[in-house]
Amino acid sequence: MKRIFLIGYMGAGKTTVGRILAEQLGLSFIDLDCHIEGRYCKTVSQLFAEKGEDAFREIERRMLHEVATFEDVLVSTGGGTPCFFDNMEFMNETGQTVYLEVSVEELANRLELCKTTRPVLKGRSGEDLKMFISESLSKREPFYRKAAILFKAEEMMTDQDVLKIAKTLAEML
Repeated sequence: MKRIFLIGYMGAGKTTVGRILAEQLGLSFIDLDCHIEGRYCKTVSQLFAEKGEDAFREIERRMLHEVATFEDVLVSTGGGTPCFFDNMEFMNETGQTVYLEVSVEELANRLELCKTTRPVLKGRSGEDLKMFISESLSKREPFYRKAAILFKAEEMMTDQDVLKIAKTLAEML
């Protein structure tokens, strides 16, 4: 039985790498945000707006505990998942955790392209976006660094880069 949790900031590649890595390892793939959206029939943004962050984080925690009962699974968590409750300790106890580490500059480059789908980034660009990422990453990084595996996932420009990262991680796991 194998259970792997990919953690990291939004735009780090958790879902992109996770899908391929799960396939390479013969595991089921679960994107925790998608799992929540399927269960509640609402987007994460809608849940945040309707219920507030505290209630959303409780939902996220319950769904994390649910997917952690599944066997042979790779879970791509939300960027904030490890930072609330005892989620990071829980993931370390129930499976292997991998932090996909990416620099602020690279995260800004990646997130600049998808600002419209991430409400927290709406209206931010350039230096403002980098500052936002830097501030929020500095708060989250102490949680991320508790992962069993810290993996630099900077080079993710092409499909070949993603395949290479997934292959390297598969060998480590």
